[in-house]
Amino acid sequence: MSKKKTALKSRIQESARRRVVSLKRKPSTIPMTVLVIAFLVFSLNLTSMSNTTAKIQGSNMGLAQFAIMLLSLLSILCLMNAFPRRKKTNIPMLVLMFLMLGGMVLCDIHYRNAIWTAVTRAENPIVVTADTSYILSAYNLLQAHMILIIVTAALVALMPVYTRLLKKINTSVDIADNGAMEAIEITE
Repeated sequence: MSKKKTALKSRIQESARRRVVSLKRKPSTIPMTVLVIAFLVFSLNLTSMSNTTAKIQGSNMGLAQFAIMLLSLLSILCLMNAFPRRKKTNIPMLVLMFLMLGGMVLCDIHYRNAIWTAVTRAENPIVVTADTSYILSAYNLLQAHMILIIVTAALVALMPVYTRLLKKINTSVDIADNGAMEAIEITE
């Protein structure tokens, strides 16, 4: 029983070590993961966004929704190209990615303001009931998406800091010596 636990523990430790080595080699996977999660959060909830756009019909709501989706895809591509393997950082792609992230945040704010205006206007406000609960869902979705985009931008900006911290982690493997290393001779 203890051999199985020891073997399982060593497999888990080796798996964790390999993940850390992978992060040390390519630390841009951390913000990429958060950006992909933000994209998935938005794209998998497009039904509530589309229903909200159809119900409220505010100015440029559909355009903002389209821009968020387009900029999400393009910012993933820019982040992939901003940190090429074994080359210097591609600064134009990095700047373009930050501009796209800023554009997404602005579109999120515009869409949230359109929802807020429609719900709180003095004459003929849209009442959020059980039938129109997708409006509240879209409002909360935009808040979560905005937070994930800001976290992505912070992770990209702080990448030099945590890259140095990751490099300080010791991921070398200790090889056990059975004492017979001197007996091995390499001959021609």
